[in-house]
Amino acid sequence: MTIVEEHRTEIRVQDTVYRIEVAAREGGGAAGEDRWVTVMVGGAGPQEEPVAEGRLDIDAEAVPALATVLSDTLLAFAGRGNGRNGRRRSADRPAHQGSPWSDELDAELESRWLAGESVEEIARRFERTPGGIRARLPRVGCDPERRGAYLPIPPSRREVGELG
Repeated sequence: MTIVEEHRTEIRVQDTVYRIEVAAREGGGAAGEDRWVTVMVGGAGPQEEPVAEGRLDIDAEAVPALATVLSDTLLAFAGRGNGRNGRRRSADRPAHQGSPWSDELDAELESRWLAGESVEEIARRFERTPGGIRARLPRVGCDPERRGAYLPIPPSRREVGELG
């Protein structure tokens, strides 16, 4: 068998260090041509005591399905599953949080801000977070610190006659 790809990750969560090593390899099937993935997991607590240890050998075609099943199962076991394929999403998260902005939405955001609406009102209207609205305002030229105002023109972009 030949290793064709390898990934290693080490992460610290509080006082515990977790290691995950993934290696894709050719061979292992009856014809010696199948591609397999080996996942090795380890973890050690603050006194170097083992908290995780294991190895999985998976047919490469089964990796996406098994990743979803493992994620869902572990999150459910930890009490964090929510019935959405293991993806965490709080019930109060706005519907359009993280969605791309269109030119039309940008124009409406600018218009509402210049009309004097608050960040919170606009966030409710767009079904996004107030932080997302504040972050988007400068992209449409609006000053998130001054309701109803555009950002000032930076000196480097002013006409010669505008400089004071």
